[in-house]
Amino acid sequence: METGELREPREPGPGAETAAARCWEETKTFYENLAPKKKPKSPKPQNAVTIAVSSRALFRMDEEQRIYTEQGVEEYVRYQLEHENEPFSPGPAFPFVKALEAVNRRLRELYPDSEDIFDIVLVTNNHAQVGVRLINSINHYDLFIERFCMTGGNSPICYLKAYHTNLYLSADAEKVREAIDEGIAAATIFSPSRDVAVSQSQLRVAFDGDAVLFSDESERIVKAHGLDRFFEHEKAHENKPLAQGPLKGFLEALGRLQKKFYSKGLRLECPIRTYLVTARSAASSGARALKTLRSWGLETDEALFLAGAPKGPLLEKIRPHIFFDDQMFHVAGAQEMGTVAAHVPYGVAQKPRPPAPLKPAPAAQ
Repeated sequence: METGELREPREPGPGAETAAARCWEETKTFYENLAPKKKPKSPKPQNAVTIAVSSRALFRMDEEQRIYTEQGVEEYVRYQLEHENEPFSPGPAFPFVKALEAVNRRLRELYPDSEDIFDIVLVTNNHAQVGVRLINSINHYDLFIERFCMTGGNSPICYLKAYHTNLYLSADAEKVREAIDEGIAAATIFSPSRDVAVSQSQLRVAFDGDAVLFSDESERIVKAHGLDRFFEHEKAHENKPLAQGPLKGFLEALGRLQKKFYSKGLRLECPIRTYLVTARSAASSGARALKTLRSWGLETDEALFLAGAPKGPLLEKIRPHIFFDDQMFHVAGAQEMGTVAAHVPYGVAQKPRPPAPLKPAPAAQ
């Protein structure tokens, strides 16, 4: 061929198009793996099961809290800014939140377009400047928490209903009482005295009955008239459902999500398991508790009637991510056995609050 002569294009050889397509797919996969992983979309609050968690419940902030208490807010903020690239250590609610996210992954696999999942909101009265360290900590542990509520020293309780909160967990007992007074399911969470491994694939939640799932009606009778009268009352009212307690709605939300797995034939592989752990006796007062749940269309996977025996040893076997009780005696017993326990300040068993100080009368004009 002479210089400058054009050559007819050759037809591609056998398999050339297949090789080119394979090369393109490999190249695309390579660059997709380099790109940051896309996080799932946050659900609308009104469609989700919203869990509001305080910063001191999610992370350990003992040193920071000491500085705030002893040296004031300015020194506290300065310390947080100086350490904002150091992630906080996990707090008592951390394993619970990780278990919620594990359930969400399963739900998204089965129902890709559904927003009926857990939505976690970080609720704190921290100043916004502290938010960078909280965000860095959340990203460090690869948590999916997109919603923050930082109130700069004011109580965050007034915002909980706007977030459609189904459960509020905090280390601040007074804020938990405020939430309960507002009709929001809430509990003060405590760290266990020792670390115990919990399930990474199944969310386990244990509830006391009276003054937690149910009202404190029966506890009032025990306090006023003793156990014998209580047993008589429960027998006479066995077929009358108890009124609901502060955490009935949260159990209801868990049950709704469980049914999404049941409808796919996954009852035995469900990643949510619930427990009723009550001091009631099965023979003398257990029927009313179970019939109350049935009347609500609810159930727990396991019902454990201890007839007054300590709850801690049984909880050690269950290894729940969280256990709710209205009596600090049982909360402390659970802590000793390595269980993350949460106190529900509701009902007759609670210590009376001191009266609010009287406001001085305005000066005469």
